[in-house]
Amino acid sequence: MKQKRNYLKITIGIAVLAIPLLVSAQQDSGTRNLSLQDAITMSIKHSGRLKIDEAKVEESAAALREAKDDRLPNAGVSGAYLRVNKPNVSLKTKLFGSSSDTTSGGSSSGSPSINQAIYGMANVSLPIFSGGKIRYGIQSAQFLEKAATLDAAHDRQGLILNTIDAYVNLYKAFVTVQVVKENLKQSMQRDSVLSRLEETGLLARNDLLKARLQTSNIDLEVLDAESNLKLASINMDLMLGLPEQTMLVPDPGAFNQKIALKNLEAYETTALQDRNDLQALTFREKAATAGISIARADLYPSLALTGGFIAADIPHFLTISNAVNVGIGVKYDLGSLWKAKSRITQAEARRKEVEYSEGILSDAIRLTINKDYEDYLLASRKIEVYDLAVTQAEENYRITKNKFDNNLVNTTDLLDANVLLLQSKINLAVARADMVLAYDHLLQAAGMIDSIN
Repeated sequence: MKQKRNYLKITIGIAVLAIPLLVSAQQDSGTRNLSLQDAITMSIKHSGRLKIDEAKVEESAAALREAKDDRLPNAGVSGAYLRVNKPNVSLKTKLFGSSSDTTSGGSSSGSPSINQAIYGMANVSLPIFSGGKIRYGIQSAQFLEKAATLDAAHDRQGLILNTIDAYVNLYKAFVTVQVVKENLKQSMQRDSVLSRLEETGLLARNDLLKARLQTSNIDLEVLDAESNLKLASINMDLMLGLPEQTMLVPDPGAFNQKIALKNLEAYETTALQDRNDLQALTFREKAATAGISIARADLYPSLALTGGFIAADIPHFLTISNAVNVGIGVKYDLGSLWKAKSRITQAEARRKEVEYSEGILSDAIRLTINKDYEDYLLASRKIEVYDLAVTQAEENYRITKNKFDNNLVNTTDLLDANVLLLQSKINLAVARADMVLAYDHLLQAAGMIDSIN
C-alpha cells in the first residue's frame, strides 16, 4: 500500500513538472504574440534583400579603395635563368686583347664560352600627372559609394513599409475572425431562444429556419476568415523567418496611435530633401560628371617618376651589378586625339540620363505624396462615418430586438439588423487599420518612415 502511495506521488510530481514544458512547447509551435515593432526588427534581420545591399555597399567601398590605390607607386620584379647553346658571337670591337673579328663557335682562343645567363630587374613607377584620371576616379568612386549606401537605406524603408502592409493584413484578418466568431456565438444563442419559442408555438417554423440559415452562413464566413488569417500568418512567418506553422497574434494597440498630421507642403519639402533614392540619383549625377572629366583626361599626357635596378651575369662574358636608374617617364596616346571625343560624348549622355531620371523621380514623389495624403484624409473621414455607423447599427439592433420580443417585427428584420451591425463593426476595424497604413505610406513617400522604428 505504501509503495502504491509513493508511486502515485512520483507520478503526480512528474505531471506537475511536465505541464510548464508542454505549455511552453505549445506556445513555441502554436501561437505567438507579435507587436509591430518586433515585426519590423525581425524582418530587417531576416531580409535577404538588405544582405544583398550590404554586399553592394562593401563592393563600392572596395572600388573606392581601388581608386585610391592608383595614387600609389607601381612596382615590379622580374628575373630569369637561361640555358643557351654555344652561340656565334661576332665582335666588331676589340675585346680580350684581340684586334681582329672573332666569331664564337670556332677554335679561336679569344672567343668566350657562353652556355647560360642570369638576369634580374626591379622597376618602380610613381604617377605624377595623368590628366586628372586618378583624382576624378576617386571622386566618382566616392559618389557611387554614397549612392549605394543610400540605395540600401531606401530598400530598408521599403522593407519596413512592406512589413507594415503585411502586419495590417494580418490584423484585418485577425479582427474579422474575432468579430465573425462573436457574431456566430450570438447567432447560436439567438437560435436557442428562437427554438424554444418555436417549440411553444410562439414562432413560426419558417422564421426559425431563416435564423438557422443565417447562422450557417456566418459559420461559413468564419471558415473563410480563418483561412485568410492562416494565409496572412504564413506570409508574415516567411517574412520574419519563423516556422510556417506559427500562428501570429497582432497587437491591436499598434492601431491606436495618435497621429499629428503636418501640412502637405511640409511632406513634399522633406521628401525632396531627405528621400534616399533621390539623394542617390544626385550622387550618381555627380559621379557621371566626374566621368566626363575622366574621359577628357585622355587628351593629356601622363607623367610618372620612374626608377629601376638591373643585375645580370653571363659567365665568362659579362657581369652587371649596381645598375640603378632614376628618371621621369612621359606617355601620350596620339590616338586619343580622335578617340576621346566619342568617350566624352558617352559620358555626357550618361550624365543627362541621370539628370532626367532625377526630374522624373521628383515629379513621381510629389504625385505619390499628394495621393497618400488624400488617402489618409479619406481614411480618417471613413473612421468618423463608420464609428457613427456602429453606434447607429447597435441602436437599430436594440430597437429591432425589442420590437421582435414584442412581436412588432418579424425574424427577417431582426436578422437584417444583425447583419448591418456585424458589417459596421468589421468596417470600423478595417478603417482604423487603413488609416494607420495610409499614414505609414505617407511617411515612406516623404522618406520619414524610419522615424517609427
